[in-house]
Amino acid sequence: MFFLEFYRSTIGKKVIMAVTGLLLVGFVIGHMLGHLQVFQSAEKYNDYAHFLQSLGGLLWLARIGLLVAAVLHVVCAVQLTRRKRAARRVAYEKWEPQVSTFASRTIRWGGLLLAVFIIFHILHFTTLSLFPEYERLTVYNRMIVAFRQPVILVFYVLAMLGLGLHLYHGTWSAMRTLGLTRASANPLQRKIPAAIAAIVTLGFLVVPLAIAAHVIEEQPVGPVPAESTATTTTAAAGAVAAPATER
Repeated sequence: MFFLEFYRSTIGKKVIMAVTGLLLVGFVIGHMLGHLQVFQSAEKYNDYAHFLQSLGGLLWLARIGLLVAAVLHVVCAVQLTRRKRAARRVAYEKWEPQVSTFASRTIRWGGLLLAVFIIFHILHFTTLSLFPEYERLTVYNRMIVAFRQPVILVFYVLAMLGLGLHLYHGTWSAMRTLGLTRASANPLQRKIPAAIAAIVTLGFLVVPLAIAAHVIEEQPVGPVPAESTATTTTAAAGAVAAPATER
């Protein structure tokens, strides 16, 4: 079959990585925009979470789609790395990067950090497995309580910095693979990936930092309705790789 031959080829795996990566980037940007509604009001943010949960079947379709994209992205990344290493039959005594960035040299470690963060994040905010007492709180207040804990705050900040680096290199690489950008005399000048990475990183960090600084405060409201137990877009994802993240 054409798809299997395409998938087995190196260029096929690169294209799949690029397409799934850009899909996940789109999810992350949309999630960030929804997440920033916390600055409008607690009611607005809780309504947003409730709206996502009310999507029902569409919500699960989005979760499955993001899960498939994330799995394909990771699998292709691992397979391409193995092929690259297998092609190097001669061990180099000294390796000095020529046209590379810190983001490209740490991309695999950043991906691992994001994978650990996503699993923690789902158990923390979506399934409430780690903190079942959150069930009595609204989605808004869960976030306030969570980011008042220093360990969670520091872990989240580190994960978002890792996300920024991953987006910077990943977006640039995907654009090159799909021919959306041309070769440049200055290959380290990557304005669009840099802008995306900076905006997303700051967009996600501003909320927990505002909570830690008591700019955003917990709201005295009643128990959360049963149908609102899901959190924001990462809950809508149900699983992502990647990029993707929430609070």
